[in-house]
Amino acid sequence: FTSLRISSLNRHVKTHSAEKRHVCHLCLKAFHTATLLHNHVNVHTGTRPYKCSDCEMAFVTSGELSRHRRYKHTLEKPFKCSVCKYCSVEASKMKRHIRSHTGERPYACDLCSYASKDAYKLKRHMITHSGEKPYQCYVCQAKFTQSGTMKIHMLQKHGENVPKYQCPHCSTFIARKSDLGVHLRNLHSYMAVAIKCSYCEAVFHERYALIQHKKTHRNEKRFKCDQCSYACKQ
Repeated sequence: FTSLRISSLNRHVKTHSAEKRHVCHLCLKAFHTATLLHNHVNVHTGTRPYKCSDCEMAFVTSGELSRHRRYKHTLEKPFKCSVCKYCSVEASKMKRHIRSHTGERPYACDLCSYASKDAYKLKRHMITHSGEKPYQCYVCQAKFTQSGTMKIHMLQKHGENVPKYQCPHCSTFIARKSDLGVHLRNLHSYMAVAIKCSYCEAVFHERYALIQHKKTHRNEKRFKCDQCSYACKQ
């Protein structure tokens, strides 16, 4: 990576760091830079500042706008394979294509011999090992691996019993619209003054995000003896 501006270089260097201090106050996802966080928050709020000059479409990031213009207007495919005639609109698609020539499968399961060319396929595979089902039906307590599957189940099995209003920021279902408003104000409203986690350096602008984050510290043994390996919670 090279740049004419030191600010661009500093921003790029942060992408190599494991530290992600910029935390979304709505879903807890963390990012290396404030710009990445800002683009992510636009997804929650529906803000689309990048408008296409050739049609009515608008996008969250400049990258999305560039892809749209290549697909719909310019039909440009700037990424070309050096082995065959394949060319692509996006660099990420070219990387995946190149692996069909090299046979590379960089996303390997650490529990079995499975390996994949795509990160999302590995993520889907890992569920076969963990058996994790984080989404639970609040009516009958049935559990599911994906939120979409749970929602389909609730509509098909409990359609008459399901409250009408679902919080757009968490998995809470609420019977009355007025109660949904209270829930949003108390837990999901943006606070100008950020609250710092009492266990680490993370800061949040939403009470629900802080509550969820603190759960990650629940079993953490923060107090360590400097003479031996002993550690404890308190």
